[in-house]
Amino acid sequence: MNKIVSQILFLFLLISCSGLQKTNTQVSNTTFDVKIDSVELFDKSRNRKIPAALYYAKTDQKIKNQQIIIFSHGYGENKGGDNKIYSYLTENLASKGYYVISIQHELPTDDLLAMEGDLKVTRMPNWERGVENILFVLNEFKKTNPDLDFKHLALIGHSNGGDMTALFATKYPDLVNKIITMDNRRMPLPRVHKPKIYSLRSINYNADEGVLPNQKEQEKYGITVQYTLIKHSDMDNDATSEERKVLINSIEKYLKEK
Repeated sequence: MNKIVSQILFLFLLISCSGLQKTNTQVSNTTFDVKIDSVELFDKSRNRKIPAALYYAKTDQKIKNQQIIIFSHGYGENKGGDNKIYSYLTENLASKGYYVISIQHELPTDDLLAMEGDLKVTRMPNWERGVENILFVLNEFKKTNPDLDFKHLALIGHSNGGDMTALFATKYPDLVNKIITMDNRRMPLPRVHKPKIYSLRSINYNADEGVLPNQKEQEKYGITVQYTLIKHSDMDNDATSEERKVLINSIEKYLKEK
């Protein structure tokens, strides 16, 4: 009799645990409709406009501990609109519950990006301006959206925006939890344990010497460098559906890692 009771209890616990696992999976896989807004901030100290596109979930209930992502686009020759040409990624992240701010770093009046000389030196003013943009936007949203989870801030940037992202993590490591660079090529990734560092690489360009950590450094600091079959210029909305899946799945995986 005791044996039968034990078997029944075991089966009950097994079924209960299965139900809990299913519920948790459904919650973690929840997707939302996405609201897209825009905002134009103004940094008085630099007399500079900072336009940004906002992507977030349409929901009547607040998302508890909603994580924030700041996205930085690649170089667009000051033509504008660059903060919207990665919508396949930013909209997808918003649909998973992240609050995404995509900054327009270039204004028509800005100097063009340097193409000559030691690019780590000649492009530094551009990256520093981007870092100041990110910092200003971050501080403004801390005032206007204090319920967001700023302790787990993630920065994502492609190409030149990836260089800005790497520089921000170097200058302000305590402000960011994770960075993900998409084929940044000039600014060295910091060799640190925090923030967590991930880098997706293209098939057709190499990074400058010293930008990427070697294998020993990757192991020491827990840095992830992932090579793909995607071209550098195809990491924005030009990516094919299969390439988008690779980038989206990789970035979602990075964001969920502890």
